[in-house]
Amino acid sequence: MTSDRRVVIIGSGPAGLTAALYAARANLKPLLIEGLEAGGQLMLTTMVENWPGYRDGIMGPDLMAEMRAQALRFGTEVIEGNVTAVDLGQRPLTIAIDAAGRITTDALIIATGASARWLEIGSDRKLSGHGVSTCATCDGYFFRGKPIAVIGGGDSAMEEAIYLTKFASKVTVVHRRDTLRASKIMQDKAIANPKIDFVWDSEVAEIKDVGRGEVTGIVVRNVKTGQLRELPLDGVFIAIGHTPNTALVKGQLELDGNGYIVTHHGTRTSVPGVFAAGDVQDHVYRQAVTAAGSGCMAAIDAERYLEGMPEHAETVGAPRSVEVRSPQ
Repeated sequence: MTSDRRVVIIGSGPAGLTAALYAARANLKPLLIEGLEAGGQLMLTTMVENWPGYRDGIMGPDLMAEMRAQALRFGTEVIEGNVTAVDLGQRPLTIAIDAAGRITTDALIIATGASARWLEIGSDRKLSGHGVSTCATCDGYFFRGKPIAVIGGGDSAMEEAIYLTKFASKVTVVHRRDTLRASKIMQDKAIANPKIDFVWDSEVAEIKDVGRGEVTGIVVRNVKTGQLRELPLDGVFIAIGHTPNTALVKGQLELDGNGYIVTHHGTRTSVPGVFAAGDVQDHVYRQAVTAAGSGCMAAIDAERYLEGMPEHAETVGAPRSVEVRSPQ
């Protein structure tokens, strides 16, 4: 059976758009499906100052617009739709798109990213990029000499709190329990840091601002007594984890214990011809530049896979369920 496409890319963040650029330059005529959150997490970011080549920084949405235009320039076709299902069990691979029906492809690059978990109190999402962040590495620099809060109690929260002490005058960790979930070594480092304070048994009820996207403090609620109190500060970093966007491929690709796609020898997944790039397979770095790098790798891996394909590939019989392994 002849496929509709040589390569399809799902996701339009830095990983997906870089994969599209490289695939287009390899004359693979890629189709990129943008998804529900076109442009990825950088669309929620204001100034990006750690992207190479922009010494004065660039706004997140502007960077994604430039990357999209570059991919289009070399022949990428973009569909403003959302993938509703994939069938990785036979050749060619089948993709269902809400706005365009079903298409088939010889190779598939999954770059659907991971979504930061929010507090879901309204003001957190409203103020994202304006005093509220989910990435200390991205935004810590903007809070030099200012008091801030980190919400969470796991390893990620402690890592972010410790990192942010390089910039902030004070870091207040707010945690729902009276003990941390982080590993002992991370707990010890955080507790020993003189710039970190802890507010125990508490959750954020509200993030205060002056109406111009400028955070002035948070209201915390003691989960045991219900008592409210306000903490004045200038920034809030939410570190309660990320959820990889892998629902489409669950049971069809090998995932780790946290739901991230497991890749081998670069960006190869457990199914031949299927590749993964960006935060959907990276729970360590989670940076735009590393996502873009893996998008480049995925396009090259896909090109090499396609060069070695027989003219009439047979059904590969991808497993309908795979073992979920614990992270290393």
